Amino acid sequence: MWEKIRQILKVKDLRNRILFVLAMLIIFRMAAHIPIPGVNVDNLKSFFESNQLLGLLNVFSGGGMENFSVVMLGVAPYITATIIFQLLTMIIPKLEEMQKEGEAGRAKLNQYQRLLTVPLAGLQAYGMITVFKQSGQGIVDEMSLFQFATTIITIIGGTIFLMWLGELMSEKHIGNGISLIIFAGIVARVPTSIQQTIATFDMSNLIPYIIFAIIAVVTVAAIVIITEGQRNIPVSYAKRIRGMRMYGGVDTHLPLRVNQAGVIPIIFAISIILVPPMIANFFVNSDVFWLANIATWVKTIFENQFLYAAFYFILVVAFTYFYTAVIFHPTQIADNLQKQGGFVPGIRPGRPTSDFLSYVSSRIILGGALFLGIIAILPNIIQSATSITTLVIGGTSLLIVVSVVIEIVKQIESQLVMRNYEGF
Repeated sequence: MWEKIRQILKVKDLRNRILFVLAMLIIFRMAAHIPIPGVNVDNLKSFFESNQLLGLLNVFSGGGMENFSVVMLGVAPYITATIIFQLLTMIIPKLEEMQKEGEAGRAKLNQYQRLLTVPLAGLQAYGMITVFKQSGQGIVDEMSLFQFATTIITIIGGTIFLMWLGELMSEKHIGNGISLIIFAGIVARVPTSIQQTIATFDMSNLIPYIIFAIIAVVTVAAIVIITEGQRNIPVSYAKRIRGMRMYGGVDTHLPLRVNQAGVIPIIFAISIILVPPMIANFFVNSDVFWLANIATWVKTIFENQFLYAAFYFILVVAFTYFYTAVIFHPTQIADNLQKQGGFVPGIRPGRPTSDFLSYVSSRIILGGALFLGIIAILPNIIQSATSITTLVIGGTSLLIVVSVVIEIVKQIESQLVMRNYEGF
């Protein structure tokens, strides 16, 4: 490891790229501590600690939401816009053609995603401020129309600023910039959790802490295994002779990842599971008796940790299958293999190959879907098993952190290999 670090420090260009990314992350963390006026931050933090769903949303905001900072929404609206366009490319032929145009088409789609981020950020900012106002915990002071509009515009500007920082970091090829922002927000919360744990540590609770440490290590190992796990489908290319040259005649493989959907199903599930209690908050104090009762009933259901965990688990598993179906196209892969003279040994080209890939993928997805479901409800499992509240293994947070670290290591190693190959 130390030898690898020395190699990185020796390459000036790579060293400057890493320092640039670190500087951008420092700027992000500084912005995350600039609060918007008119907010009681202490009451806000207490509100987040008592609401696990908002805590999950805070993860994807990069940790800025619990401070009600100028970047309180983080890159969540941009992620939502990206997901929306991924789904739209499946149903709008023009967008699908644009996606196939190469770099120029992807640049257009990216521009559309940026434009969609602005209204999404405005809607989300309006919703969050309204929820905080109606929480009854004195989080947000009374605002005039001008103050309300200014606050929303400031929050939108913070989201666009982070989106710009993320794209600057992505250009340096040291990991994905958007993922790095979320990663930095998660890691920044670790020292505070450790400090609280040390302050409340009691030797009589030593066994729960040992159990917690064992579960943490096993969870990280499982995430690495599942993230890197893949099924290699053997593919052979027939020999073809053109003129005096022979092409093909090679054996390779088609990798099918166990977790093809990444963390997207969890984001989908959070988006869906946040809606009912958020809407219920608007009508709890309604003058209409039956409407207030229904809103109270909905809030009670989602405050039940067992029902919440069960519903969350089912949604994550379902969305894993759904999103994998959106991004994985066995028919298209089979057609491309056939056009290039490739085939799976023992399987006829065309429709039989497509059916075989669908069959294998559906069985691999089951493991990935169950894994993501368990990861999503891991905090509930940990708290039930250890009764530790100061340290919580957020499965979603760990999944993001491990995935980002693996991606950073791979990109740095690829750049080192490239420079060694070029003789630098």
